[in-house]
Amino acid sequence: MTSPAHAADTSVTVDFAIVGGVPAYRASGTLYGMSPDGSLPQDHFYEDIKWHLERAGGAQLNNGGYGTSLADYQTRWAATLAQYRRTVALGGTFILLPHDLWGADSTTDQAFPGDDGDWTQFNAFLSRLFSDVKANDMTVEWDLWNEPDGSGFWPRAQSQYLELWSRFHAAVRSDFPGALIVGPSIAGQPSSSNTWWDAYLGYIKANDVAPDIYSWHDEPGDPVADVSAADSTLAAHGLTNTRPFQINEYALLSMQNPGGGAWYISRLERAGADGLRGNWAFGTALHDDAANLLTRSASRYLPKGEWFVYRYYGSQTGSIVDLIPGTDIDGFATKDNAAGNAKVLLGSNGGAGTGAGTDTSTVTVRLNGLNTTGVVSGGQVRAVVQRIPDNDSGPVDGPVTVSDTLLAVSDDAAALTLHWTNAEDAYTVTLLPPSAAAISTIRHPFG
Repeated sequence: MTSPAHAADTSVTVDFAIVGGVPAYRASGTLYGMSPDGSLPQDHFYEDIKWHLERAGGAQLNNGGYGTSLADYQTRWAATLAQYRRTVALGGTFILLPHDLWGADSTTDQAFPGDDGDWTQFNAFLSRLFSDVKANDMTVEWDLWNEPDGSGFWPRAQSQYLELWSRFHAAVRSDFPGALIVGPSIAGQPSSSNTWWDAYLGYIKANDVAPDIYSWHDEPGDPVADVSAADSTLAAHGLTNTRPFQINEYALLSMQNPGGGAWYISRLERAGADGLRGNWAFGTALHDDAANLLTRSASRYLPKGEWFVYRYYGSQTGSIVDLIPGTDIDGFATKDNAAGNAKVLLGSNGGAGTGAGTDTSTVTVRLNGLNTTGVVSGGQVRAVVQRIPDNDSGPVDGPVTVSDTLLAVSDDAAALTLHWTNAEDAYTVTLLPPSAAAISTIRHPFG
């Protein structure tokens, strides 16, 4: 079932004369999505999307972890180590999840650290985990506990978690002085009305145990609004932030489609936050398919439409330029004068998965400051518009070319119109010199 985009979005405006930084591909990370032995999916599925963040700890590979038995822990550790090595080989950063190695993945039944005031087993767990990390010369970001504000992963009082946090913080600082600590990785979002978040901030300030990287989940959520709220609530507690926030799970399953993926990419980039896609699979499936960017036919990996969104995003080089979004549509725009192109990725949060909206959106894309791009010649610029289809979350061969036209440039500006019929699709606009060779609909080899 498809969901029409909202008719309220009438325009987005790109100004190529207003330049930001260079693309850092902040949204190109995943929660799990890699086989337990670290070998699959193949490298090109990661390299082509500029993937560089992996968050893992062996979840759901058995019925427990260190909290149940050493054998359970070793199974999860073996996968963690293999996925770490693959991440490093791909040039990425690995975010280690001790809670999964403990066994608290919301599917198991075990004691929790600090139950009845007893920290003996947790201390032994840290000793074993730290020893394993050192023995393998690993450099990781330490993300203690997933969603401690919810009963699925932490069915205990917040006070017990805060003591756990202090103990863990001190232990990492002692054994790995230069390591980065991530937290609290809550299911909720920062706000002045979030009492769990407020208590956490008060505690870490009073006890001098702040994380290096503050983190939370946007499932759902808007990175732009939540980063603003995080900044204001930190300031209210006298805390400072020196690194990008980490939204280490983003997008409900209903938003994991080309339109939703492109929207989240745009919002993460706009917010200046790093992001890792949420993963809604279970069991061993959690450890495959690049967190729902791929599907399979027998042993072959097939890219979904959203994978092509991330590939286009990965192709955006040069400089980030200004884009004014619409109500439900946002985008990420770049220009690369050396390469002779300018690129715009557009996504929608407009009713994806909700059935909202009844009309096709007619969206005007205004292109300003074209004189700064190097793609204008003879008063014209070539605009190639492609649609990246969702195909009901099935495999997709590649983008579909909607139009390939020469636009007249007047006062260093031009415009084009998109007829956005399905909010679950994404659109791209590639600007080239009029004499540039034709763009083919680029396919991708099967994995």
